Amino acid sequence: MRFRILRMLQDDPTLSQRDISRGLGVSLGGVNYCISALIEVGHIKAGNFMASDSKLKYAYLLTPAGVAEKAALTRRFLARKMREHEALRAEIEAVRAEFERGGGD
Repeated sequence: MRFRILRMLQDDPTLSQRDISRGLGVSLGGVNYCISALIEVGHIKAGNFMASDSKLKYAYLLTPAGVAEKAALTRRFLARKMREHEALRAEIEAVRAEFERGGGD
C-alpha cells in the first residue's frame, strides 16, 4: 500500500485521505495509519494550504527520501511483476502445448 499511496501523492499532493481510500479501495483508517507511518519515517510531509472553499486542507509532499523510497519500491514491484509475468507465460505455453498434443477437451 505504501507504493500506491506514494504514487498517488506524487501525482496529486492535494488528495485527501478519503480520496486515497476510495482510489485504493481500502479503509480510511488503513490509509491514515500508512500516511502517519510515511510521515514518521520522513517519506512525506504534510503541509496546509487554503482550499478554494476557504478551508484549510493538507497537501502531502514527497520528501527526497520519499522519492528514493518510491523508486526502490517501483524497482521491487517491477521485478516481482516481471517474475509473475514470466511464470504465467510459461504456464500458458505448457497448457497450450498439452492442448495441442490432444490433452484438451
